[in-house]
Amino acid sequence: MVEGASLRRRRLSAAIEGRCFSGRLFLRRVFFWILLALFAAYAIRRILLGYPRPEPRSGRAYRIVAPREAAFLDAAAEASFPAGGVMPIGGREADLPGYADAFLGSLPRHLRLQVRAMLMLFEQATLFFPAPGRGGHRRFSSLSTEQQVAALEGWSTSRLFPRRLAFAALRAVLTMGYLGHPVIMRHLRLAPLDFPSPLCEADRLYPRIGRGPDSIDREAALWQSDGTPLDPHGPVHPDYAGDRRPGERS
Repeated sequence: MVEGASLRRRRLSAAIEGRCFSGRLFLRRVFFWILLALFAAYAIRRILLGYPRPEPRSGRAYRIVAPREAAFLDAAAEASFPAGGVMPIGGREADLPGYADAFLGSLPRHLRLQVRAMLMLFEQATLFFPAPGRGGHRRFSSLSTEQQVAALEGWSTSRLFPRRLAFAALRAVLTMGYLGHPVIMRHLRLAPLDFPSPLCEADRLYPRIGRGPDSIDREAALWQSDGTPLDPHGPVHPDYAGDRRPGERS
């Protein structure tokens, strides 16, 4: 009987331990899923929510650029090309989101995804490479201008080659967009002049630059220049005479 009682006690103890283990395992699983849900909620809020609705300067909605990308491009442009300098307009006035929307639309799908991934990287990378000062882990577009400048300098001077390479790619996009604005091009005297283009026999065989085969005009009248030199101070092309980019006028 003593052995039977001892056996019952061992069985009861094993059952209690098994239930305790199952309970601890259940609590661990619940805790894991709670942490996962909190992480997902934070990621969604940081990446997708809280961005203002963009107001395109052209008056037309962006076809590709998302609000988070427009916010980053405006902030990065202002940090890279601040207003009040030697240039007549700052980076924010140069409408980098509008340029990026047209630029992305001209790229193949795989390159478009790469550029958009780069923009998201710079917007969210402050989580791992925070800007100096309080709140340096916030999204790039939510930082102060001084913090944004410091964050970009951190990329450009990093000891890690991939960071410097990524910054070079971003700088190329920002620079092309800013220097390609009509106001900047006129200020630098790089805006194309307005002059009649000669037309020769070969022009009847090929499409116009940047246009499709439907632009070929085989009946166009031939015209040759009389050799008069262009006036470098003459009027610029109508597409570059205003304050908006070519193709953005409503």
